[in-house]
Amino acid sequence: MVSSSLRGRTIVVGVTGGIAAYKAAALVSRLTQRGADVRVIMTESAAKFVAPLTFQTLSRNPVYTDTFDERDPAVVSHIDLADHADLFIVAPATANIIAKMAHGLADDMLSTTLLATTAPILVAPAMNVHMYAHPAVQANLRLLAERGVRFVEPGTGQLACGYVGKGRLAEPETIADTAEALLAEMAREAAGGHPLAGRRVIVTAGGTVERIDPVRYITNDSSGKMGIAIAEAARDLGADVTLIAARVTAELPAGVEVVRVESAEDMLRAVMERFDEADVVVKAAAVADYRPAVRRTSKMKKKEDRLTLELEKTPDILAEAGRRKTKQLLIGFAAETDDLEANAMDKLRRKNCDLIVANDVTAPGAGFDVDTNAVSVFDAAGRTAEWKVMPKREIGLRLMRLAAERLADREAEAP
Repeated sequence: MVSSSLRGRTIVVGVTGGIAAYKAAALVSRLTQRGADVRVIMTESAAKFVAPLTFQTLSRNPVYTDTFDERDPAVVSHIDLADHADLFIVAPATANIIAKMAHGLADDMLSTTLLATTAPILVAPAMNVHMYAHPAVQANLRLLAERGVRFVEPGTGQLACGYVGKGRLAEPETIADTAEALLAEMAREAAGGHPLAGRRVIVTAGGTVERIDPVRYITNDSSGKMGIAIAEAARDLGADVTLIAARVTAELPAGVEVVRVESAEDMLRAVMERFDEADVVVKAAAVADYRPAVRRTSKMKKKEDRLTLELEKTPDILAEAGRRKTKQLLIGFAAETDDLEANAMDKLRRKNCDLIVANDVTAPGAGFDVDTNAVSVFDAAGRTAEWKVMPKREIGLRLMRLAAERLADREAEAP
C-alpha cells in the first residue's frame, strides 16, 4: 500500500561521499515505492562510490551533480529544486556537508541547494566513530538542531574503516519511516494547529542524585534524553511546559520552564508544587529507589577494607501523583529487563497511572544514553501502542499526540 503521507510529495535526497552512499540507493528506492517524487543531488565524491545512473534508474528522474549543468533555460536548477522540495534528506551526511550546512557554505550543487531551500531538512550522519564524536562535528550538529534541522541518528556497530562504534548510517527503512512521520506531522499540524495549546504539561527527566557525603552519591545511568525529547515535543505541540530535570547529560531545551533538582525529595517537592495546575504529568525521570539513611556532612575518610551503607526508600513520586490526581493525565515510565508487559501493567495499576511507557533497556537502541528508543505503551485495557526503534524525538511527539487525544476524549465524554 502506498503511504498517503508520501504520495505526490517531492523529496530531494542529497548523497555525499561516504561508503554508505550505496545505502542511499535503497533509500531512494523505498521513497519512490511509497509514492514520492524523488530528486537526487550527488556530490562529486558520492559519484565515485555509486554511479549517478543508479539513482536515475531508481528515481526515474535526472540526477544533479554540477551547479553549472543547467538543462532547462527556463529555470535555475538549484533554485527550482529548493523551491519544489517538500522535504530535503541528506543521507549519508558526511562531516564535511554537516560543516557546510552549519556555516552556510555553498560551493557545490548540494550545499547551494540546501542553502536555498525552505523545506524541512532531515540529516542522516555517517562517518568514523572518532569523527562523529569530535567536538567540532558535535557543535555543528547542535547548531543545526537549534535551527530546526532533524536527524536520524547513526547506529552503533562495525564500520567500514574497521572500527566498532557509533557512526554507521541508519537503515534505509528507518530513514524512510522518519521522513514519512515528519511529513505526516507537518500535515497534522497544518490541519489541526497545536493539539496541546492551552495545556500545562510537567515532565521529569534525568537521574536523581542521593548524597552519601559532599563528594559521593548514588545515581543511575539516565541521560535525561527521553524526558527532554518529550518536553520539546509538548512545547512544539503548543503546551506550556515545565521540565523538572535532575542530573542530565543532554542539552536542556529552550522555550520551556526548567527547574533543576538533585534528589528524589527535591523532585517530589518540585512536582507537587505545580501538580494541581497541570493537565499532563509525564514522569520520565529515573528516580533512585533508595538513599543513604545517613547523609554525612563532611567527606568520609577511607579507613576500613569494607564499608557498609544503610539505605532507606526514597519517596515514590509517581505513586504520590497517582494518589493526588484529579483531572491530570498521568504518564509513567517503566525501564524493564524482563517480563515487560506484566511489570508495566502491574506498575500502571499500583501507581494509578493513565498510561505506562515501557521499554526493555537491554534491547539494542533502547537503553540509557542513546538517541533512540523502542517502547510499548499500556493503558488499563493493555498494550495500546508499540513503537519500534526510532529517534527519541519521534517517540516524544507520538506520546504527546496520544496524550492530546486522551485529553480530548476525556473531555468529550464528560457530562
